[in-house]
Amino acid sequence: MENYNQTSTDFILMGLFPPSRIGLFLFILVVLIFLVALFGNLSMILLICLDTHLHTPMYFLLSQLSLMDLTYISTIVPKMASNFLFGNKSIFFIGCGIQSFFFLTLAGAEGLLLVSMAYDRYVAICFPLHYPIIMSKRMYVLMITGSWIMGSINSCAHTTYALHIPYCRSRAINHFFCDVPAMLTLTCMDTWVYEYTVFVSTSLFLLLPFTGIACSYGRVLLAVYRMRSAEGRKRAYSTCSAHLTVVTLYSAPFAYTYLHPKFLRTPTEDKVLAVFYTILTPILNPLIYSLRNKEVMGALKRVIQRICSVKM
Repeated sequence: MENYNQTSTDFILMGLFPPSRIGLFLFILVVLIFLVALFGNLSMILLICLDTHLHTPMYFLLSQLSLMDLTYISTIVPKMASNFLFGNKSIFFIGCGIQSFFFLTLAGAEGLLLVSMAYDRYVAICFPLHYPIIMSKRMYVLMITGSWIMGSINSCAHTTYALHIPYCRSRAINHFFCDVPAMLTLTCMDTWVYEYTVFVSTSLFLLLPFTGIACSYGRVLLAVYRMRSAEGRKRAYSTCSAHLTVVTLYSAPFAYTYLHPKFLRTPTEDKVLAVFYTILTPILNPLIYSLRNKEVMGALKRVIQRICSVKM
């Protein structure tokens, strides 16, 4: 590794890709994933806004998930791509703090929103007659607002700590974005107290939500098992398994990185795991939660027909 010791307050992001043909191939692949994620999530937001058939609590939550994913991946990939293309790996101290703040806010808010979506499916399948009462407009507005507020509070605490601790002479973060665990390896002080707070925070914003999601889908699968329609059971099982797969791909690498002691991890391991919850999840969510849905595809056809009729 090059010697990036310096006296300025800027950080250096070592990046994700090696300077080789393989690195170039991986870079192009990530950029393509980024563009597809942008298109997929932006399309979902516009489709839900334009089609009145999708103005329901479930799809309102989906539009918020797409907005989070859209902002989430945009916080990470453009800077990473710029560093690779132009070779300028530095990032301003305050810029690093801003990136860390948005990343942690969106990560925490998305985890809580996924719980809300799982609860919405649980109520819709297990208590269909009470669904309009339980999932009222006030209820899902509170879910979304609470997700953003709780994510922001958690992010403020972690970002403030990361920006006020003393760093050693080396400012080279062996990562492709300003992730707090990677930044802590550069500190000149013992951070065991903060690592304990990270454990508590991760448990509250990741492990407990994952447990809630698993319990909700467990009740849903039990209700589906009692269905008389074999086709309905098959479709519900497929949907639930796809949702749980995405949640696991998001939660498991996140939990491993933030709960595993830093002396037992390697920078390469952290970067590979971070790809799952920063780059892959934002492209999977619109595919799993939306584009596989017949109602969404029907809405897409209606919007296209409306646009074509206006042009004619």
